[in-house]
Amino acid sequence: MGLAVAAERRVGRAMFALARLMAWGGGLLLCALALMTVVSITGRRLDGLGLGPIPGDYELVANGAAIAIFSFLPWCQLTRGHVSVDILTRRLPPRWNAAFGLLGDALIAVASLAMLRQFWLGFAQKFPYGSDAQRAWLGMGYRPFFPETTYELQIPVWILHLAAFGGLALFCLVSLYTVWRGINWVLAGEEAAL
Repeated sequence: MGLAVAAERRVGRAMFALARLMAWGGGLLLCALALMTVVSITGRRLDGLGLGPIPGDYELVANGAAIAIFSFLPWCQLTRGHVSVDILTRRLPPRWNAAFGLLGDALIAVASLAMLRQFWLGFAQKFPYGSDAQRAWLGMGYRPFFPETTYELQIPVWILHLAAFGGLALFCLVSLYTVWRGINWVLAGEEAAL
C-alpha cells in the first residue's frame, strides 16, 4: 500500500540521475577552483619572474564555491545526508523512524520553498532585462537602473545568481519528492534502503 509507488520510483530514478549529475558538476567546479587557486598562489610567489596571480581569483572562488554548494544540496537531500540526531530514535519501531524521517523531509521542503522564493526575489533585483509587464507577471518588481557586476572581473551578478538558482530549484523539487517518498515509507511501515 502506498501513494502511486510505481510513479514514485520512476520519478526517484530521474531525481537520482539529475542530482548525481549536478553533484558531479559541483565537484568538478570545486576541483577547477582548487587548481586555479594553486596556480594563482604559485604565480603570486613567482611574481619576480614575470608571473602573477590570476586576476579575480578571490571572487571566482567565492562565487564558484557558492554555486557548487547549491549543486550539492539535491544529492544530500536524496541520500539523507543532512545532519541528524538519532540517539533517541534508534530504539523506536521502524514506522516511527519513517514518520520522523517524513517530518524532517517536510521541514526541509518548507525551508527549500522559502529559500527558492527569497532567491528568486534576490535574482529579480539583479536581473536587468524584461519589460515591466513581463517582470510584473513573474513577480520580479522593477528593473534595476544599473546592472550589478563583480568588482574585479565585472561579471554580471545575475548570471551567478542564475547558476546557483538551478541547484536550488532542483533542491526544491527533490525536497518535494522526498516528502512523497517519505509518505510511502510511513505507509509501508519502514524506510527503504537508499
